[in-house]
Amino acid sequence: LHDWLGQIVRYGFTKVVNAPVEPGALFRIVDLFGYVRETNYGRHFEVRTVVNPTNLAFTGLGLQAHTDNPYRDPVPTMQILYCLENSAEGGDSIVVDGFACAHRLREESPDAFTLLSGYCARFEYAGTADTCLRSRKPIIELAPDGELIGVRFNNRSAAPVRDVPFAQMRAYYAAATRFAELVDDPRMQVQFKLEPGACFIVDNTRVLHARTTHVPF
Repeated sequence: LHDWLGQIVRYGFTKVVNAPVEPGALFRIVDLFGYVRETNYGRHFEVRTVVNPTNLAFTGLGLQAHTDNPYRDPVPTMQILYCLENSAEGGDSIVVDGFACAHRLREESPDAFTLLSGYCARFEYAGTADTCLRSRKPIIELAPDGELIGVRFNNRSAAPVRDVPFAQMRAYYAAATRFAELVDDPRMQVQFKLEPGACFIVDNTRVLHARTTHVPF
C-alpha cells in the first residue's frame, strides 16, 4: 500500500488490476486511503453511452485531456476511474502530466507561463436547473513562493476570460493555445485500455485524463 500510494505522490497516477467486477467496488479502493467527497453528481458518476445524451461523457466521442470539475473550489483531488464493462472498440484511456506540460511551457516561453499563472481563467457548470457552479482560478497555479501546485484545464467548462488586461489578451490566448498543444502532444501522453476490474487513480490537481473515440460492438 505504501509503494502504491507512493506512485500517486511521485507520478500523480497509479493503476489497479484484478479488482472485483461489481457495483460499488470502487468504494473499496477508496477505503484503502481516504473517503468520498460527495458532489451534486452524488457519491459517484457513472459513465455510459446513451441515446440523446445530456453530457459529452455519455457519448462515444473522444475527450481531450482535461482536469475534472475546475468550476469547483476546491477541485476534486484524487479521482478513481473504475471499469466494470468495456464492450467497445476503442475508448482507450489517456493520462497527461499537467506539471510536465507546465514546465515545458516555462522552458519554451517564460512569458507565456507567467501569463497563465498570473491571470485567472474562469470556469462554469450550469448543466441542470438547480446547479450552477463557478470558479476563478489560473490555469497554472503557483504557491506564494513560486512552487507549482495545480493545473486546471477543461475547454468544455471554460467561461469567458474577463480578468486579463486587453493589452495582454492576445498573448494570453496564444499562451493558452500553446499549453493545449502540449497537452495534445502524443509525446506527453500515456495511453492504455482498461479491462473490467481495472481502475486508475489520478491526482486531479496535476494529471489530466482523456479517452479515445469508442464504438460499441
